[in-house]
Amino acid sequence: MHLNMRFQNGKAKALTLSYDDGVIHDKRLIDILNRYGLKATFNLNSGIFGQGNIVKGKDRGRMKLDEAKNVYINSGHEIASHTYTHPFITDLRYNDMLYEVLEDKKCLEKEFGCIVKGYAAPYGCCSDELDGILRSIGIVYQRTVDETLCMELPQNWMRLQGTCHHNNPKLMELARSLAKWQPNHTDKCRMFYVWGHSYEFDENDNWNVIENFAKYIGGRDDIWYAANIEIYEYVQAFKNLHTDTMNKIIYNSSALSVWFEKNRKLYEVKSGETIYLE
Repeated sequence: MHLNMRFQNGKAKALTLSYDDGVIHDKRLIDILNRYGLKATFNLNSGIFGQGNIVKGKDRGRMKLDEAKNVYINSGHEIASHTYTHPFITDLRYNDMLYEVLEDKKCLEKEFGCIVKGYAAPYGCCSDELDGILRSIGIVYQRTVDETLCMELPQNWMRLQGTCHHNNPKLMELARSLAKWQPNHTDKCRMFYVWGHSYEFDENDNWNVIENFAKYIGGRDDIWYAANIEIYEYVQAFKNLHTDTMNKIIYNSSALSVWFEKNRKLYEVKSGETIYLE
């Protein structure tokens, strides 16, 4: 029998969010997420901190660097790259593409004191050439702007597609679907992925959308609330388990505890541990 992956503590459901641009409205969003126990990834452009932008009479302004550091550091959420200056990056020459992603990664790591491994594509611009650049500098996943309306784990983390944008009219229908789903021992894990820009709540005067969503889906014992990178690294830890040919001896060389089901039984194999199955 194959090993069927389960998330942390044996859960089969995960929820993650992704928000772009480092705008002032992220402060209110983080307050909501933290109140209900949700986790997100915030994708920042380190070359344009503090730049204002008025749209529809509303301020889309990006936080200044010092303000951003106060908001994101120790917030419990992931910081990821969104390029240095938010260009249509695939229109650029190779050297300029490299500069945009490497400079952003370097500056974010220096200012926020973290290792940046994630990336969100500005305007959804992706290419095989850019994929190679991202991999070469240590980026392990790339979020696009596509919506699948599904909750399957990605086959290609360099084309990570969200379940839906928060403005999708099916947001709460999908949330109810995840909440009501009762997985059996053969079901695969599900990941509900929501993305957007927090300034959209202000422009559309619909902060109630994220407030109601977070209130409904948060605080559930059977959902793992995780940042993008946490899910990626957990999936890799599961995939990299060492086994014998019969899947009876399992060795976990990763730094994470890993859970899986086999023959209707749930197992945990801790970091550095070898377990022997019946």
